[in-house]
Amino acid sequence: MKKMITILGPTASGKTTLAARLASDIGAEIISADSRQVYRGMDIGTGKDLADYMVDGVMVPYHLIDIAEPGTKYNLFQYQHDFLRAYNDIRDRGKNVVLCGGTGLYLESVIREYRLASVPENKQLRQSLEGKSLGELTEMLMELKKKNSSAMHNTTDVDTAQRAIRAIEIETFNGEHPARSADIPHIESLVVGVDIDREERRRKITCRLKSRLQDGMVEEVKGLIDRGIPAEDLIYYGLEYKYVTEYVIGRISYDEMFRQLEIAIHQFAKRQMTWFRGMERRGINIHWIDSTLTTEQKIENIKKLWL
Repeated sequence: MKKMITILGPTASGKTTLAARLASDIGAEIISADSRQVYRGMDIGTGKDLADYMVDGVMVPYHLIDIAEPGTKYNLFQYQHDFLRAYNDIRDRGKNVVLCGGTGLYLESVIREYRLASVPENKQLRQSLEGKSLGELTEMLMELKKKNSSAMHNTTDVDTAQRAIRAIEIETFNGEHPARSADIPHIESLVVGVDIDREERRRKITCRLKSRLQDGMVEEVKGLIDRGIPAEDLIYYGLEYKYVTEYVIGRISYDEMFRQLEIAIHQFAKRQMTWFRGMERRGINIHWIDSTLTTEQKIENIKKLWL
């Protein structure tokens, strides 16, 4: 069996469609590396687009999507465990593996073989941080990261005080309990990035946001709240769930929701690219492929690199 192929890229770059068609072509199964697509019922807002996995009338097998209940807080430690279980299962069945996603920390934790301990809740620390602004919490987090020489925590999604507090909790724990070297098997991977022009990315993000709202993203959030999931738990997930929930509970108007969410997604995509460039600086060789090529051209280029 050949090395794993990793397909990464910012939101709206078309990486999922590419990964599915590539997997169909080479007899592979896909492992998702998306920190929010793990949640059941959070479909439109996380952009699962499961129809993308249907290639020529056949569903390409995918893993680590819809594996956690909404309202819970899935983390990197759980992801590594679930990734290895899925990876070993796929390999044991003689299939190739395509890792696909935009959550840089999840991708890097696999490629660079991070090993983390499960981080318990620190109630005393949380109490001491209550009432602090997001700006204050972010500054504290940056200081901790500097002290720990840490590239382990992804700040991409830290856009609420609740998330920032959890990030500080993780950094504090890691500072007191340094991560051990990995005892997981080395997984060799060809890493391919979808290189999309900034203006084209912005255009696609805006079009996709309008489409998701038309497809029922507001109704999806209302349904989750009706199921008993607290609004603050949905806000914790950031981006679509943060702003749509704030609209649903009356904190902001529809127009404010759209405008603020559009800006937030653009900023998110920019931070994703910053993370990927950081991965390159940390020694990961990413082969960038022009997003304007046809899918067939992209696949041929990837297969040449892979073979």
